[in-house]
Formats: sequence, C-alpha cells, structure tokens
Amino acid sequence: MFYFYILKCKDGSLYCGSTEDLKHREKLHNSGRGSKYVRSRGGGAMIYSERFRSRHKALRRETEVKRWSRAKKIALAQMNE
Repeated sequence: MFYFYILKCKDGSLYCGSTEDLKHREKLHNSGRGSKYVRSRGGGAMIYSERFRSRHKALRRETEVKRWSRAKKIALAQMNE
C-alpha cells in the first residue's frame, strides 16, 4: 500500500508527502533525514493520511492537495479526527 500524508511541523507549517511506510517516514523526518523542508523546521507529527493501492494515485493526491490553501488542508485533517 501507498500513503499520502500531511505532517505538521514544529513551527506550525504543513508538509505534504507520500510514502509506503508512514511510521518509518515520520521517524526519518524527525531524525532530520526525511526532507530539507521538515529538517529546517525541527521535525513534526503526522496529522492526516490516506491509503492507496498504487504509488501513482498517492502521488496524484499529493500533487492535488499541495495546491490547496492551508485552511483547506487543515479542514481535511480535522475531518479525520
């Protein structure tokens, strides 16, 4: 399975990404090896994820959500709570 996720960084900013293993990816982000963006913001926590059967669909969803406003991303994450 493949996942699209939203990570809330320690500075409050949001990061969208995709992965095959959510727990491992979160550990990478928090160890400073996940992405330059998250590393420069001190890590963070996963606040939302969606599961897909293909990498292509997860990447397509990532691209779609990255274009959204911050408010819309937060609303999506809150719907899941």
